[in-house]
Amino acid sequence: MPRPTRPRLLLILALGFGLLPVPAGVAQEGVQPAEPPAPVVVQPPAPAVPRRFDSPASTLRTFLDAMNEPVDLDRAIECLDLSIEGKDTAKHNADRLFGVLNRIERVAFWRHPSAADLAPNQRHEGLTEYVFFPRFPDHARLPLPVDLGDGRIILARTDDGSWKFSAETVAGIGRLYDSLRNLPIVSGLADERERSFTLYLESKLPPALVENTFVVLKYWQWIGLLVIVFLGILLDFFVRMVAAVISRRMIARRKGQARRETIRKTVRPFGLAAAAFFWLWAIHLLGLPGTALMVVLAAVRFFLMLAGVWAGFRVADLVGEVLASQAAKTETKIDDLLVPLLRKTAKIFIFVFGLIYIADSLRIEIAPLLAGLGIGGLGFAFAARDTLENFFGSITVIVDRPFQVGDWVVVGDVEGTVEDLGFRSTRIRTFYNSLVTIPNGNLVRATVDNYGRRRYRRFKTHLSITYDTPPDKIEAFCEGIRELIRLHPYTRKDYFQVWLHQFGPSSLDILVYVFHEAPDWTTELRERQRLILDIIRLADHLGVEFAFPTETVHLYQESPDAKRSPAAAPGAGDDERAEREGRRAVAALTAAAGWRTRQPEPYVFTGATPAQDDDESQIESKRGARPR
Repeated sequence: MPRPTRPRLLLILALGFGLLPVPAGVAQEGVQPAEPPAPVVVQPPAPAVPRRFDSPASTLRTFLDAMNEPVDLDRAIECLDLSIEGKDTAKHNADRLFGVLNRIERVAFWRHPSAADLAPNQRHEGLTEYVFFPRFPDHARLPLPVDLGDGRIILARTDDGSWKFSAETVAGIGRLYDSLRNLPIVSGLADERERSFTLYLESKLPPALVENTFVVLKYWQWIGLLVIVFLGILLDFFVRMVAAVISRRMIARRKGQARRETIRKTVRPFGLAAAAFFWLWAIHLLGLPGTALMVVLAAVRFFLMLAGVWAGFRVADLVGEVLASQAAKTETKIDDLLVPLLRKTAKIFIFVFGLIYIADSLRIEIAPLLAGLGIGGLGFAFAARDTLENFFGSITVIVDRPFQVGDWVVVGDVEGTVEDLGFRSTRIRTFYNSLVTIPNGNLVRATVDNYGRRRYRRFKTHLSITYDTPPDKIEAFCEGIRELIRLHPYTRKDYFQVWLHQFGPSSLDILVYVFHEAPDWTTELRERQRLILDIIRLADHLGVEFAFPTETVHLYQESPDAKRSPAAAPGAGDDERAEREGRRAVAALTAAAGWRTRQPEPYVFTGATPAQDDDESQIESKRGARPR
């Protein structure tokens, strides 16, 4: 057998001593590959138990030290296991437990298990609870009732190793206190009734009201509930009255306006909220048992949250009405758009926060709900794409201001007056009184023709007069129309056109091109009618006749003796005389017109005014009719 060479020998020795790793898939003859070592799991150290809770003796000492002067109620409550009763009745249960302990014995802490008695080698064997009361023969001297029921005081070890008064002890301490309340307090120990209003009141009430119960509650507790409800109702009326007075003064100080009915509706939920706050405070004075107190507090908290949301809604309405009254006094109308939009925004936020607080008062977990909303946020965004588009469309409308509330607009095929701007849509009241809703997203891309932004409203027409009207009459008539335009209160004075414009088929046509500076369409129509009627009166005064669209067949027979005389050439002052004649005619026509001395107000719709009998008689007498 040939001897291995030196390099091969060195390789075999290195593999044998583990200096080189064995390649994957290659194993030495007769040697199995070693398994990897199991990972070492390091257990976290158990949390250290506070010294004040490391044994029954320590917990007893901590509780009694906290309940004696100076009182540290929070520290005393830490000694109780509240897994059954909850925190609402913790203070009353601590007072009752303190009263029971002071009637049983003067606690000698050295007689109860301490941390030294609970050595580590004994904890595995099992001391998980310690019965403090009843313990015989130590308590045989006490005149205990025949039937204590489940009335016991037990200190038990919790999951974290702390010793506390067990949850069963805390749940039954009220019944145990009622059984032992007549026992004398050990000499030198404190009286729990001096620091608890509930226990002090029970000690002063007749035994029949304290010892007898009806549906879990004692008689005096039922009476106390009725008194508390009655006082809450009185507080409701008082708060509403004070809030109404304060609201009116604040609104008047800021020179706003609000209806009395709106103020009354606004202060109503504030009175209910004040009553609910009083009930939350006063119910704790009755010392109700855990289940009853939990039900009553849940109902009052729910009522308080509803009153708070209701109050928020009413305040939003009241503030919106006051701001709307102030916005109506300003010239710009952007605030007329912002006020209802802000009011709706405030209501949405109030509703969301109120919903969260109501859920919290009902002990509903909000975190999982919010997490679910976060996970479904993407899908919600896709589903609400149109809603978001309309919302940002409303923001664009407010910023860009293509129209305002009350403007006459034409959006596509829709024409009418803007009535409301919301989060999602804009409502337009058409002239045939229908309500058209346009999504705000469409307004971003639509062409909006805003007639409400017009400063002037144009009136263009042709006045057709007969061909036989003399030129000087035409000149006087045109100048008279110009003078009417200068005098009328709503016409534009710096630009208008009144000229003989064209020869029509059957008339001479005078162009009347004028603008009215009217705040609304109705006022424009009224002023246009006033101008047209004055033009008709002017034409009648000057002897100018309007032409009818007629055709006249004129048969001309020439006479050999007929001679045509040419018209006289105009003199140097004929134009001025014609203009003066037109002005004098207008002055005579409009001298007694009411609008010469007082500018008419914009048109306001009113009901029909019944005519007086005297006026009707005068009118009929002028017409030649016999008065009735």
